[in-house]
Amino acid sequence: MRETGTVESRFSAMLRPLMPTAPSRYVVAVVGGATAGAEAAAMLAERGVVVVVFEQNARPYGKIEDGLPRWHVKLRRKEYETISEKLSRPDVYFVPCTKIGRDIDFPALASEWGFSAVLLAHGAWRDRPLPIDGADDYLGKGLVYQNPFIYWFNHYNEREYRGPLYEAVDGALVVGGGLASIDVLKVLQIETVRAALADRGIDESMLRIEQEGVPAILEEHGFSWDALGLRGATLIYRRRIEDMRLAEIPEDADESRRHKFEATRRRILDKAVQKYCFNVRAQRLPVGLLTQGDRLVGLRLQRTRVEEGRALPIDGAFEEVRAPLVVSSIGSVPEPMEGVEQDGHLYRWADADLGRLGGYDSVFSTGNVVTGKGNIVASRKHSVRVTTHVIEQYLGLGNGRHEGEEALLAGAESEADDAARALMGSLRARPPLLPEAVDALLGRVHERREAVGYASSYRDWLARVTPPDLA
Repeated sequence: MRETGTVESRFSAMLRPLMPTAPSRYVVAVVGGATAGAEAAAMLAERGVVVVVFEQNARPYGKIEDGLPRWHVKLRRKEYETISEKLSRPDVYFVPCTKIGRDIDFPALASEWGFSAVLLAHGAWRDRPLPIDGADDYLGKGLVYQNPFIYWFNHYNEREYRGPLYEAVDGALVVGGGLASIDVLKVLQIETVRAALADRGIDESMLRIEQEGVPAILEEHGFSWDALGLRGATLIYRRRIEDMRLAEIPEDADESRRHKFEATRRRILDKAVQKYCFNVRAQRLPVGLLTQGDRLVGLRLQRTRVEEGRALPIDGAFEEVRAPLVVSSIGSVPEPMEGVEQDGHLYRWADADLGRLGGYDSVFSTGNVVTGKGNIVASRKHSVRVTTHVIEQYLGLGNGRHEGEEALLAGAESEADDAARALMGSLRARPPLLPEAVDALLGRVHERREAVGYASSYRDWLARVTPPDLA
């Protein structure tokens, strides 16, 4: 399958001087090739824009591969192919193994390379720090963060895995309260149950435990949960169970509808507890560390009351909970990048809705780098909205709906389309790049591809870098 159109054909062999023959084109850099980046690339390419996708990894699947637990077999395969279909389209140039801020300077990419615009879609890979003084001193010594923990779970069974090594131990504490923390609890329960059964000579699969649930699997083998002798992992959450964001409450919901959503949240958690046998301690706030030597061995908690959605500590209501492992799962934020100002752990947005950075008129941001939500739908919806704005308002490529938009939006088309048309409508349209500027820019892209060993097409590259036990 050809990856690009007529523009790339001039770079299929060694770069050589040519009279510019390409038409004037818009050329946009997309940083990050996973859900949001691939969505943006496809939308831009459909409008005749040349797109260069810079991806930090060899494969472009981001948190679909590294953050979505591997029991989502069908969903992962579906998303892999969705991303690959978009990145292998004509006029989309995939540049792997290239991290902006490490391999290419961000200010240079935004201001010197000559792109018509830059879209940051590189996600949120850094965990929010556990907000207890000195906590990070115990990383790898009783404390682990969600992102590396799930990465380990997704890859540790690969023959060529050389990443961090962790152990899922019984009785762990998980500090969190969102869907990601439920995934962490499931990993802990599945892995410890598998180990307990293995000690009894029973080889049980991860997929069956996830699908059938712990009680059903144990009953099949003649065990009860109590007979297995496990304590189970425990979720520590600072607010009420009804406040857990396991189901999003619409902003315009009245009190009656809000109560229904809260009841749904409780039912979701109750079903998860029943199926995977973990524990929950709600309205507890971690305030201190329990240590022994150089290891973290638990947390000091303070009970809270919830008023107007805020968790307020109750004076004197402390308790200590000892545990062999603490997993912090309190959210993800973008990694710091030189040249990008920050407000605390987040980027400093001049326009948060479009992810525009102060000092960079041509830079936009989309997906989880802005939303902070680690789910596929939220990332794709935000990418569609921002990319539609870039296409229609910033580049001035028309205000009409483009073919295939209905499929891209997957039911969210009216929300995304209306938001894109309403925002920043006064931005002037930019002129396209002249042919010689397109030549020079794609020449730099070609050089970077050669530097990382990318010598053929997207599909050929993917076949070469995919481990045989990961395909």
